[in-house]
Amino acid sequence: MKRYDTFVEDGTVCVGSDDGPLEVAPLDDVVDAVGGPAWTIRYTDAERRRYPDMDTDDEGMVVDVVDMLNAMTHSQRFVETLAAHPTTVPETDTDTNTERDTLSPRAGLFVGKLLENLENGVA
Repeated sequence: MKRYDTFVEDGTVCVGSDDGPLEVAPLDDVVDAVGGPAWTIRYTDAERRRYPDMDTDDEGMVVDVVDMLNAMTHSQRFVETLAAHPTTVPETDTDTNTERDTLSPRAGLFVGKLLENLENGVA
């Protein structure tokens, strides 16, 4: 099964695709969305109770977010789904005065997967 790499090109997070690089978002926006350039591995008491045999020796280890991002690969299905999402940030809804999103739908989908990998490790 073919996998597609994640990489940073000219300050923009990109994912490989059969049609060439698929731009996701500026790297700075992605790093800000996960809380900064470093991620500290932590385990909650609930996780420890639920998985008593879980190896937690890596607790406290600090992971470089950009290194994790560059290690990510994606299925064709994820890449196609990512490509189908818009890259523009929705405007503020002036009727309801709803706050404007800070990430595009494409960036939000990618950041969600990055957070999952930071929390659970790259499988």
